[in-house]
Amino acid sequence: MRKEYDFVIIGSGFGGSVSALRLIEKGYSVLLIEKGDWKRPEDFPKTNWNLKKWLWFPPLGFKGIFKLTFLRHLSVISGVGVGGGSLVYANTLPVPKDEFFNSGSWKGILNWEKELTPFYKTAKYMLGVSKNPELFDGDNYLNKLSTLIGKESDFAPTDVAVYFGDSDKDTKDPFFNGEGPDRKGCDYCGRCMTGCPNNAKNTLDKNYLYLAQKKGLEILANNYVTDVKPIDNNRYSVVYRKTGKYFSKQRIVTTKGIIFSGGVLGTVPLLLKLKKSSLPNLSDMVGKDVRSNNEALIFVTTPDKSIDMSKGVAIGSILHSGKNSHMEPVRYGSGSGAWRVGTLPMVSEPKLGKRLFKLILSLVKSPIKWLKVLTVRNFAKQTIVLLYMQNLEGKLSMKKGHIVPKTSIQQGEAPSAFLPEAHDLANKYAKLVGGKPMTFVLETLAGTPSTAHILGGAVIGADKKSGVIDKNHKVFGYDNMYICDGSAISANPGVNPALTITAMSERAISKIQSKKIV
Repeated sequence: MRKEYDFVIIGSGFGGSVSALRLIEKGYSVLLIEKGDWKRPEDFPKTNWNLKKWLWFPPLGFKGIFKLTFLRHLSVISGVGVGGGSLVYANTLPVPKDEFFNSGSWKGILNWEKELTPFYKTAKYMLGVSKNPELFDGDNYLNKLSTLIGKESDFAPTDVAVYFGDSDKDTKDPFFNGEGPDRKGCDYCGRCMTGCPNNAKNTLDKNYLYLAQKKGLEILANNYVTDVKPIDNNRYSVVYRKTGKYFSKQRIVTTKGIIFSGGVLGTVPLLLKLKKSSLPNLSDMVGKDVRSNNEALIFVTTPDKSIDMSKGVAIGSILHSGKNSHMEPVRYGSGSGAWRVGTLPMVSEPKLGKRLFKLILSLVKSPIKWLKVLTVRNFAKQTIVLLYMQNLEGKLSMKKGHIVPKTSIQQGEAPSAFLPEAHDLANKYAKLVGGKPMTFVLETLAGTPSTAHILGGAVIGADKKSGVIDKNHKVFGYDNMYICDGSAISANPGVNPALTITAMSERAISKIQSKKIV
C-alpha cells in the first residue's frame, strides 16, 4: 500500500465501485476500503441455513453477505462484502417513474431525468442488463393474478443483471470485449440472494471492480473506517481498523480526496459521528430525508408440492398494480428455508390488541391448513416472497445511536407494515396457489415494516440548508469530498434503486476532471 492516495473510497457497493473505476481511468491513485470480505462462488452458502456464511454479524464470527439491522421504525436488509449490495440483491434494474425526478430535495435544481438519461444507459451496459428470458411458477402465478385484477397488460419480465449464456461451460467474457472475467450462464437455481454459485450474476466484482483492479485500484477488504480528519494542504487522514477485531491496531492513510460509499447504514452513521468531531462543518441535513420505498415483504407458502417457487432468477417478473405501486415475486433457492423461523401469519390490523386477536383467530379457524403450510418440508421451494413497493413520500430522521442509529418521524406518517393493497394482492395470490400469506415476526407482533431499500440521509440540495451534497455530489463545507451511494438518493424512486445509484454515481464522477500530469 502507498502512504498517500489521490482518493480513498469508503465502501464497495454500486456507488463505490463506479467511483473506483472512473477515478482510476482519470489517472488517479485510488484505495477502496471495504468492511466485508472477498467472496468467490465457493465461499457462498449452499442454503441460508448456513448462518455463519450467510449472515453478517462479526461479534459471533459471522462474515456472510446478508445483514439485518433493526431500527425503531424499520427492519433493514442490506449486503456486505467486496461488491456490497450487488452480492445479495435480486438483480433487478428498473428506471424510476417520472415522479422521482421531480420531487424531493433535488427538485428543480436540474432536469434530472434528462441529466441522468445517458448515465442510465452507461449503467445498464456496465451492469449487463438483460430481459429475463424465462418465467417459472412464481412468475406465472403473478401473471394469473394480473389477469384476475384486470392488469394483464401491466405484467412483464424484469430487466436483470444476469448472464444468460451456456450454463454448462465457461465462456470468455461476453460483456467487455474480453477484458472482463470468464463467465457461465444462469441455470435458474434461484440462489441469487445467497450468492450466485454459477458465476452468472453480474455482481460488481465482475464488472466495475474487476476492470478497476486491472487498471491499478487497490482494495483493502475486511477493514472499516473510524475517522476522516482534514489535515494540511487540502488533504485528509483516514483512520481504519480490522473488521471484527475490537482491539486491532489503528491504521492511517492520507488522501487528497474522499468518496463516502458505505450505503445509508454505513455512510450516514459515520457522518453523524464525524459531524460531532473531525468534520463539524457538515450540513445539519446529515441524517435527514431518510426513506424506504414504502415496502411490504409478504411470504406466501403453499402445501402443493407440485409447485416450485424456487426455480428462476431472484426476481423474474413485475406487476404494476397501480400508478404508484408494483409487486414482484422474490425467490430463494431450494433448501434456503431459514426465513421459516422468522415469520408469522399475516394480519391486516394496525392496532396491537386487535392484531393479536386476529392472529389467534386465523390459526383457530384454519388449523389443518396452517399446519400443512407451517410444516412444508422444503420452505423455499414452496414459498414466494411478494415484494410490494410504492413511490409515495414519507421521511425519517436518523441520529447517532450506541449500537444502531436512532430514527424519528421527520415528515408524513410512520412507515407502515399494513399496506391495504399489498395485503389484498397477497391474499389473492395465496388463494391462487392454495397457500397462506405470512410476514416477518416484527411486522405481525410489533407492526414494524421491513425494507431492502433504505435511502437518503445525505441528500442533494441547492445549498447547505437543504442538502448535504450539491448537484455534483460534492459535500458542502469540504473540498474534494463526495458521497456516492444510496444515501444521496434525494426522492423516493419506488423501485429497486441499484441502477439509479449507479447512474447517479457515473454522473457525479464524470464531473471530476482528469488528473493533471505534472
